[in-house]
Amino acid sequence: MDLTTFIGIIFGMVLVLFGIKVENLGNFWDPESVLIVMGGTLAALLASYPARILKQLPKQLKILLKNPYNPMEFIDQLYELAIIARKNGLLALEEKAGAMEDPFFREGLMLIVDSTTPQQVNEILNNTMDHIEERHSEIIEFYEKGASYAPAFGMVGTLIGLVNMLMSMNMEDGADGISTNMGIALITTFYGSVLANLFFMPIAKKLQVRSDEELLCRKIIIEGILAIQAGENPSFLKEKLITYLPQYERSGKKKKGKGDSSDDDE
Repeated sequence: MDLTTFIGIIFGMVLVLFGIKVENLGNFWDPESVLIVMGGTLAALLASYPARILKQLPKQLKILLKNPYNPMEFIDQLYELAIIARKNGLLALEEKAGAMEDPFFREGLMLIVDSTTPQQVNEILNNTMDHIEERHSEIIEFYEKGASYAPAFGMVGTLIGLVNMLMSMNMEDGADGISTNMGIALITTFYGSVLANLFFMPIAKKLQVRSDEELLCRKIIIEGILAIQAGENPSFLKEKLITYLPQYERSGKKKKGKGDSSDDDE
């Protein structure tokens, strides 16, 4: 479980509160400013995106906590499938395909079991991956838009506060009326900045990282399935797929893959 995003957000809030000081917290609480910034940002996001994207948000937030895509697990699976295909033929993979939880992996295996040409397999899987990337981009863009809307509504609140300040200026209230309205004007800017930089942008960045991890796994699956279809040696296939991993993740993995099975060269 990856709690870094939530730990970072909480830690950032603690630092902000520490900077404000407990005795001054009351100065930074204004319900009207909260409604302007948070309510306005939410309303703008609802107006900007269709329901199909909004329905995906709970699922995406779960991905922040746990990444279901581990490249090495897919490499090991492809290695085992390559051994089975080398021994018993591609048709032997049909049962394995039916047990696959990942629909993309299952689709790829069924394509080679059904004797689809390598060119068609590559085209179909890459088209599917393009649709996955597009869906990810929409979700990431949602949070990036939130990061731009929040400061904008903070500025709206600031303008409202300044207008109220100028309209209420009179000799009776003096500096008290000016300071009160000026404080409200600046608080909305504060809320917008915090919401953008401690919530929307960190989540957008983490989802981009998760998207890159998933797409890497998809590329590995495509390359592995095409290699299995071509009848490549399982050990060579595993070493080739490991080269898709970042350098810091490769250490020791290639050596582990060599000689895992004495039947690889049959």
